[in-house]
Amino acid sequence: MIKILANDGIHPDGKMLLEEAGYQVDTEKVAQEDLMDVLPNYDAIIVRSATKVRKDLIDGCPNLKVIARAGVGLDNIDHDYARDKGLAVINTPAASSQSVAELAFGHMFSLARQLQNSNWEMRNLEEGKFKKLKKQYSTGFQLRGKTLGIIGFGRIGIETARIGLGLGMKVLPYDIIPDLKVDVDVSIYQSEEASLTIKLKSVELDELLANSDFISLHIPTSDRPVIGKAEIEKLKDGVILVNTARGNMIDEEALIEGLESGKIGGAALDVFVNEPNPNEAILQHPKIALSPHIGGSTVEAQTNIGLELADKIIAHFGH
Repeated sequence: MIKILANDGIHPDGKMLLEEAGYQVDTEKVAQEDLMDVLPNYDAIIVRSATKVRKDLIDGCPNLKVIARAGVGLDNIDHDYARDKGLAVINTPAASSQSVAELAFGHMFSLARQLQNSNWEMRNLEEGKFKKLKKQYSTGFQLRGKTLGIIGFGRIGIETARIGLGLGMKVLPYDIIPDLKVDVDVSIYQSEEASLTIKLKSVELDELLANSDFISLHIPTSDRPVIGKAEIEKLKDGVILVNTARGNMIDEEALIEGLESGKIGGAALDVFVNEPNPNEAILQHPKIALSPHIGGSTVEAQTNIGLELADKIIAHFGH
């Protein structure tokens, strides 16, 4: 019998599919330091971002055939090494795209209308201060007509573009992979009665930085920030930055400096450099909207992830 350790959990629908295929699926969490003793008994492991699968663990588990990531990024897995050793490395790039894109826009709306701050102040409203708050928070702006720069134009980037275009935004896509710098058709609406597709032309990073009112990041981890001090100097004044990708994609120290100077109008972070213990300056800054790494954590996305993982694992083992 094929044995699978879902160490960071799996949606019940995905677990049911695997068990119906005759697999044993164990969901009891094994601490990272104990995996070397436990994992050699399994044929596959399912992880999210918490569990790390590095070279030493791969070498210590000769029976391991599949490493499955319930999500998109593979930075917690030595995936190239695993593939070189003959293991299948599986992820779910399509399942959570809509959820991540919608969270990015939730943050954009919040920052455009200062909802993250006005909500807090209304809950602590002092007598006679309502009119003052009304005036204070009447300086918000619409997204329609604004320019949205999207750094990283894979599945999530395209979903983000689709929402932006539907809202009436101009979209500037940039991808870090040179071969992907081409014209892309983005389907805005499609039914039996009608359809709407818009062709987007990719741009260079400098053009995106200089012209975007909002910038949303949707790229895998890299050795250096994509938005650092040099890039911030090129930004359009008052730009809003949104990061639902990886924490180190924005230099947090340079971000704080940009917010303090007014160069950056606001920022939204779902991911952090020191996750799960973000920098206190980030947590307390009034111009930063925060969420606890929940980009793909919707009911629909988790169901889709579980089902997609199960299908791919069953396809790998052939039954």
